Amino acid sequence: MKAKIIIKYLGFVLLFNAIFLFISAGISLYLHETSYVPLLFSAFMCTILGTLPQIFVETPDEVSFHEGLSISVLGWIITCLIGTIPYFLWGGEFSFANAVFESVSGFTTTGSTILNDIEVLPKGLLFWRASTHFIGGVGIILFVLLILPDKRGIQSSIYHSEVSGLSMMNFKTKTKEIGNIIVIVYCSLVLLETVLLKLLGMEWFDAICHSFATVATGGFSTKNLSIAYYNNIWIEITIMFFMLVSSIHFGLIYATILGKKFNIFTSKITRTYIIAIFIGILLVALQLTHEHVYDFNNSLRYASFQVITLATTTGFATADTPNWPIFSILILIYYTIQCGMVGSTSGGLKFDRVYLFFQSLIKQLKLAKHPNGVYAVKVDEITISNEVELQTVVFILLYILTFSVVALLLTAMNIDGITSFSASIATIGNVGPGFGGVSSLGNYAGLPDTAKYLLSINMLLGRLEIVNVIVFLTIITRRK
Repeated sequence: MKAKIIIKYLGFVLLFNAIFLFISAGISLYLHETSYVPLLFSAFMCTILGTLPQIFVETPDEVSFHEGLSISVLGWIITCLIGTIPYFLWGGEFSFANAVFESVSGFTTTGSTILNDIEVLPKGLLFWRASTHFIGGVGIILFVLLILPDKRGIQSSIYHSEVSGLSMMNFKTKTKEIGNIIVIVYCSLVLLETVLLKLLGMEWFDAICHSFATVATGGFSTKNLSIAYYNNIWIEITIMFFMLVSSIHFGLIYATILGKKFNIFTSKITRTYIIAIFIGILLVALQLTHEHVYDFNNSLRYASFQVITLATTTGFATADTPNWPIFSILILIYYTIQCGMVGSTSGGLKFDRVYLFFQSLIKQLKLAKHPNGVYAVKVDEITISNEVELQTVVFILLYILTFSVVALLLTAMNIDGITSFSASIATIGNVGPGFGGVSSLGNYAGLPDTAKYLLSINMLLGRLEIVNVIVFLTIITRRK
């Protein structure tokens, strides 16, 4: 594994971040804001650090899988550290621990915040905050791949180290074309939602920032009350639609737009995913009505938004959920574990893995009954190998083990059980809000700094899907 190759491509990552830092600094300068100097300093730092490797390091002819994996993991870490600088330099509520947490939360599209007063931030800094969602939603590595020449599979090596194998099932094309498809769908959804939110009453700035957060399934809002600030059912419906669409495999969205035979409507797993969400909405709405929390219409309204926002790992809020019945809270917690589909901007365990797990379970039950039988697990008519089944089970176990250990560590810091448990699930799933002290209209400001650093690591583990981090650590260890 060659360090020069890794440094070369990390330089591209820094340069891409610099573009959005310069835009944010420009907004701040135009509005004569205090965030101009921190943003401009960060932009120049990114530019210098990103340019030096392009000058002094030759472009490699090929990149190995291990090098691609290192570029992916280190790219995310360096991006999050760079994102910390403008927050920390600006000050306010941003201590170093808070700045790190906010940056990691933004880039991993978790949407958890330490801010008690979001609206006090200058617009330049708010735009940078929203931009971290836009960059992280589809993945900064993928954006960088679009500008790279595909010499001897360079793009393929890096791309396959960035995404899970399951997400490739619905793509029948080359890596370069996959990247183009994802970015076209991603940017088109952002543009369309921005226009619709503007037409529904948002200012252009707020519409752009909320669109960045919605399509990235991130959840950073420009308002302290999140979407509840607007109290506009049409804005809520629009955001719910885009949250749901953004949590579906982008390859299927693209195929649907082109009118191909295999699309969102013909995909069995997509239909099952949507049905599962609507069942959750109905159960929560009926419970809220039964417990007289709201009348049925408002129960349906708030249940729809909260189930969709958590199931898609977006994390916007229209209601504060801690006082909801425990039955409704448990359902919401389940959706923060399940989350959206592979190939989307959603984080979490992914519905596809949950679906595949139950299909594998049914297969094992059949084999227990008929040991000599031959049974295959299929997802949308694609036969799943035993290796993929095993990988899925291992990932699920690792995922549960990780958030359980993190929750246990949080309780050791004298954080109450429901806050520890939900915060651990919400951060590894890149969901954002939890319950208890970190509820939908609350924040993570009250947690000790040690907890914030721990949860920042948890967010990165969730975004990088744990296994990649473990493999990366074993590569580094072997080299030593």
